[in-house]
Amino acid sequence: MITCPNCGNKEIPGALFCKECGAQFVTISRDPTMTIPSRITDPFHELIPEENEQVVPPTPEDARISLFLIDIGEVIPLEGFLEYTIGRSSEDQPILPDIDLAPYHGYEYGVSRLHASIKIDPPYAFLIDFGSANGTQLNGQKISPNKPYPITHGDIFILGEMKIQLLVSR
Repeated sequence: MITCPNCGNKEIPGALFCKECGAQFVTISRDPTMTIPSRITDPFHELIPEENEQVVPPTPEDARISLFLIDIGEVIPLEGFLEYTIGRSSEDQPILPDIDLAPYHGYEYGVSRLHASIKIDPPYAFLIDFGSANGTQLNGQKISPNKPYPITHGDIFILGEMKIQLLVSR
């Protein structure tokens, strides 16, 4: 856990801002040309329950995987599924995304109705663009539509112009 030096609030590792007071955490800068790893390590292996294990739904604070909307300062916990569609809802839309970015100004940021998906296949996680109008970038590189790209803790992807960071807690 990260402790906010301003208010003492506890945040998950990798958080960039305190959700209580808004203080920005100092982070170690990464080389912008860092290669995307082909294998995700430890954090995902516990997402699939053992054969006789009783599954207790996680609370938002217990979510192992979250999306941090960088420009907005909101964290969206991902819980309960192994695949999430990301987009924005609109009137008379027959298919809705699992993660609706409309309340976070998705239209203004150029997020398509069904923009992309995150698929969790322990020990991996993948980002897939659905051929969106404004495209998707992963760590500063434009990705091709309908092709899975491995993502891990701290990676930043951009849907249209909306910057999102993947957070994986251990």
